[in-house]
Amino acid sequence: MESTTAILLRKRKLSDTSLIIHWCTSSLGCVQTVAKGARRTKSPFAGKLDLFFEAEIQIARSRKSNLHTLREVALTNPYGGIRESYLRMQAASYFVELVEICTESDHHDAELFALLKRAFGFLTANEPTPRAVIHFETELARIAGVHDVNAIKHNPAQALAELFGKLPLSRGPLLHTLAAAAKAKQESPTDAANAAA
Repeated sequence: MESTTAILLRKRKLSDTSLIIHWCTSSLGCVQTVAKGARRTKSPFAGKLDLFFEAEIQIARSRKSNLHTLREVALTNPYGGIRESYLRMQAASYFVELVEICTESDHHDAELFALLKRAFGFLTANEPTPRAVIHFETELARIAGVHDVNAIKHNPAQALAELFGKLPLSRGPLLHTLAAAAKAKQESPTDAANAAA
């Protein structure tokens, strides 16, 4: 049995009663667990396994594969503010996809967990901005081991793409939406009235 703090990245159906849960943890790296019986109405996991939730979890390590068994979950932070806007959800999803591309299963990196925790804390209280996205990419590139400082400074996303071979397809739509939101915010009431006239 091992216990750790974890953020839920992804979940998918395994059977009529069980789920496979992907976590980013503070001490075990990114791990996958089976939540047996989680889809049952009276499951002890009910209400505790949703995207972006932070929890204290207890797992039983598998000796045969990288799919471990989830034993206990104690919810500590649902990051409820993320669900207050589609844009926050979109940014959080992109961060999760990027983390999944840039990490190996069961590879421990406490900095990665701390980065994701800070990002979700930010999104809980704020709408995302292009600057926030670039900051996340910059920090992730540094943690992932991109040694070219200039590459990180000028285009961290490209540096990550070159290191890992790809970026999430969701990046383009996210940046497009963020740019449109920033433009709309800059438009003054006078400009909006003139445009309407």
